[in-house]
Amino acid sequence: AGMIDPPRAEAKAAVATCHRAGIRPIMITGDHPTTAAAIARELGLGGDGPAVTGVALDRMSDEALARVLPTTSVFARVSPAHKLRIVSALKQGGDVVAMTGDGVNDAPALKRADIGIAMGISGTDVAKEAATMTLTDDNFASIVAAVEEGRAIYDNVKKYLMYLLSSNAGEVLLMAAAMLFALPLPLSAVQLLYVNLLTDGLPALALAVDPHADDLMTRRPHRPGQSIFSRPVVALMLVGGVWSAIVNVALFGWALSSGRTIPEAMTMTFVSLVTIQFFKAYSFRSERRSIFVRPFENRWLNRSVLGELVFLVVLLYVPVFRGPFGVYPLTVTDWVIVSLVAVTIIPVLEVVKALERRGVLGKTD
Repeated sequence: AGMIDPPRAEAKAAVATCHRAGIRPIMITGDHPTTAAAIARELGLGGDGPAVTGVALDRMSDEALARVLPTTSVFARVSPAHKLRIVSALKQGGDVVAMTGDGVNDAPALKRADIGIAMGISGTDVAKEAATMTLTDDNFASIVAAVEEGRAIYDNVKKYLMYLLSSNAGEVLLMAAAMLFALPLPLSAVQLLYVNLLTDGLPALALAVDPHADDLMTRRPHRPGQSIFSRPVVALMLVGGVWSAIVNVALFGWALSSGRTIPEAMTMTFVSLVTIQFFKAYSFRSERRSIFVRPFENRWLNRSVLGELVFLVVLLYVPVFRGPFGVYPLTVTDWVIVSLVAVTIIPVLEVVKALERRGVLGKTD
C-alpha cells in the first residue's frame, strides 16, 4: 500500500515567487527527513545543506544553529520547542520571520514570530488566537498574494504622498517666490482652494488605487523601520515642487511684462499650475519607471484628469464661474504658451528617474 499527500498545485509557483521577491521559505515538519527532502525538491525550496533533524538541533549550540540556518531550508522530525528555537534564532540573526501553524503546540512559535499565520480551516482556536493573521483557505499561495497586496499598498501610499507633498511644495514656493521678487500674488485664495481640493485631491485618490507594478514581486524587501521617504523619493518630490514654482513664477512675471493685466497673468499661472499637476500625477506613478511606459494604465487617474480638464474649461469659458474664481478666457496663443511651460516638468522628472535607475541617488530598498 502506498500513500501520498502531495503539495498543492499552486504551491511550487508560490515558492518561486517568494525566491524572486527576496523571501526565503523554510519547511519545518515532523515528517521523516527523506520525505521532507523529497517534498522540498518538488517545491523548489532550495538550500545547500541536507535536512536538519530535531535530534541534530538538540546537539547544536545557538552559535552552531546560527551558522546552519542560512543554508538550510528543511527541518524534519522536529518538536514545537524546536520551531520556537528556529524562529528565535532567525530573529536574532536580523530576519523578519513569518511562521505558519495550526496546532496548539505551534502557539509559542506563532507568537514569537514577527507575524504568526494560523490555518483558518484546520487550525485550532489556540493557534488562531496566538497568530496575527488567519488564512481562510489554508493555502500557502494566499500568503504570497497577501505579500504582493501589501507591497502594492505601500507603493501606492508612497505615490499618493509624493504627489500631494510635491504639489503643495510647488504652490507654497510659488507664493513665496512672488513675494520675494516683489510681484503681485500669482494666485487668489479661491484659486488656491480649487487647486488643493480638486486638482490635488482627485488625482491623488486615483494614485492610491494604481495598478500593481510588474516588478513588484522581484524587488528586495524593505528594511524594517526604513522611512517611506527614501532619497530618490525625496529628490523626485522636491525637484517636482521646485521646478513647478520656478516655471510658474517665471510665467507670471513674463505675462505681466508682456502687457497682460494682473487677472490675465493670474489666469495663465493658475492654468499652468493645474496642468503641471496633471503631468506630475502620471509621472509619480513610479519613482523609477519612465512616464512613457504604459502611461494610461490607471483608468481612475485618466478619468480624474479628464474630469478636471472639463472643470477647468467650464471655469474659463462659462461667464457665471469667471467672476467668483477671478479668471479670464485664454486665447489659443495663451494655451500654447501655458502648455509649453507645463510640459517642461516631464523631462525634468525623467532626468531624476534616470539618475535613480543608475543608482546615483542611492538605494530605494
